[in-house]
Parts: sequence; structure tokens; C-alpha cells
Amino acid sequence: MRIGELADRVGVSTRTLRHYESLGLLPGRRGSNGYRVYDDADVRAVREIRMLVGLGFALEETRPFVDCLRAGHERAGSCPDSLAVLRRKIAEVDESVDRLRRVRAELGDQLVEATHARCEFSLFSP
Repeated sequence: MRIGELADRVGVSTRTLRHYESLGLLPGRRGSNGYRVYDDADVRAVREIRMLVGLGFALEETRPFVDCLRAGHERAGSCPDSLAVLRRKIAEVDESVDRLRRVRAELGDQLVEATHARCEFSLFSP
């Protein structure tokens, strides 16, 4: 299939696909007519990239998953490099959750203090 067909099947622009190709995430195969040529493996790779990007992965972080699919594995996350990226990403999410919990607690404390101070002000105001 040509680039426009791939773009339609996976719901991205041809510009996005060219960008993936420039990063080496998609092969740069050309047909005898000079047009880019893609197959079902490319559809699967782009869908995997889009899913991972949707979860917050940077494009470069998707490379081990794409490589795993290209190596013939059924699941993109089943290769050691993919598993390492998943573990690292989970650690990053855990750190973010911890940071957000601390921010939430601080905001709650500030709200309690502000509410308490306002109530005291109201009691002593003429």
C-alpha cells in the first residue's frame, strides 16, 4: 500500500508517517515506481506507536516496541528492551503520582488555613 492508504488506515497524516520514517521507526522501502510502499506490519507498527504516544511515551521510547514487532514477536512489549522501557515508564508515572499527592496535600492544607483565617476574620469584623 502507498503512504496515503496507510495514513487512512491508521488515522494519521502522511506528514506524520514521513516523520516516523525520518526517525527510522518506519522502513523507507520504495516500489519500482519510486513511491513509498507499506504492508500490514507497518500498519501494526504505526498503531503501536500511536497507542504508546497516547500513553505519554516519547517517539524515541517507542523504538524498542517497533523493533520487537519487526523481529516477529506477537506482542510489542514482550522483548527485553521493551520491558525495560515499560519498567522505566512505570517508575516515572509512580514518581509523578507521588509528586501530585504531595501537591494535593499542600493545596488541601492551604485551603484549610485560608478557610480558617477567613472564619476568624468574619468573627472579629464589625
